[in-house]
Amino acid sequence: MITAGRLEELLGLFKKTRMAVFGDYFLDRYWFIDKRLAEISLETDLEAHQVARKLLSPGAAGTVLSNVAALGAGKLHAVGMIGRDGEGFELRNGVRNLGADDAQLLEIPGIFTPTYTKPMVFKSETDIPAEINRVDIKNRKPIPRDVEDQLIAGLRKIAPECNALLISDQVQEDNCGAVTDRVREELGAIARECPNLKMIVDSRLRIGRFPKGIRLKPNQSEAFRGAGMTMPERPSRAEVEKAGKALTARTGTTVFITCGTRGLLVIEPDGKAESVPGVIVPPPIDIVGAGDSVMAGIAISLASGATPAEAAAIGNMVASVTVTKIGQTGTASHAELRERIRQIESGRLELRGWQDQ
Repeated sequence: MITAGRLEELLGLFKKTRMAVFGDYFLDRYWFIDKRLAEISLETDLEAHQVARKLLSPGAAGTVLSNVAALGAGKLHAVGMIGRDGEGFELRNGVRNLGADDAQLLEIPGIFTPTYTKPMVFKSETDIPAEINRVDIKNRKPIPRDVEDQLIAGLRKIAPECNALLISDQVQEDNCGAVTDRVREELGAIARECPNLKMIVDSRLRIGRFPKGIRLKPNQSEAFRGAGMTMPERPSRAEVEKAGKALTARTGTTVFITCGTRGLLVIEPDGKAESVPGVIVPPPIDIVGAGDSVMAGIAISLASGATPAEAAAIGNMVASVTVTKIGQTGTASHAELRERIRQIESGRLELRGWQDQ
């Protein structure tokens, strides 16, 4: 585990980083529904939910962007696409409020700005809001080639200026988001042309389809799928390592596999595997967005000169903070990370890794 002194050293270097987050930008729209205010519709005789508060924030790639911004990146670029609609307006405002350069966040007529609307229900002021059925807006048609051209041009403009590029491939439908087959090929070319650029990707369904030179950050199920292997009901460390080694053999880069409460397995291109323990925090927690937090912590740490294991430890600590923030796109500040390392070093919080199983 990283020491408090080394953490402090790396935190001081974060402000020197130049980061870009590319991929599928969503708007996260939280509606907080107060059940005490419920009305019955005169027209339908159905209960009409009453929204007492709402919260808008960048989601998916925007969640990664929010986390990197909170960690204090010196320069931050958003690269992706939004629609010419109200959701796009709100999303762009959210990106700008993070201090990110949005010049390469393209506004494309005729597409939706992907949006997750998350109704959160509570019955009293002391209630922890509970999420009910989410309402999604997504694009379900492949994006036009001229849009791919614009995305690629944006990437090629920004990549040489940066020392880290984070890729968030979240749209489930093939070629319907920013990270298309053709764009993936171009990302491979950028990796070859910019060998000092720290590139890392999180992909919901296609982690095994990224070219050489790009670091991968799958969870366990994504790692098995990407390696073309069937995931056991309770995979052992050796089985997870095998999937990770199959992925490193394809990419020639480090693979960071998130393993829930067991933390991370870091698989190096030479086959070395290291368990980096997770930080166990008491409930209530919300794990939505935890993987985005981990990737942000890993990427900014690597860009600041951290070893893969150090970067993984910081990624775990960032996620241990963000999962405690219910009903929001959680981020972690420097102060919260300093407090977290104090809690770990004093024994107030438990660390758990594969070696404990």
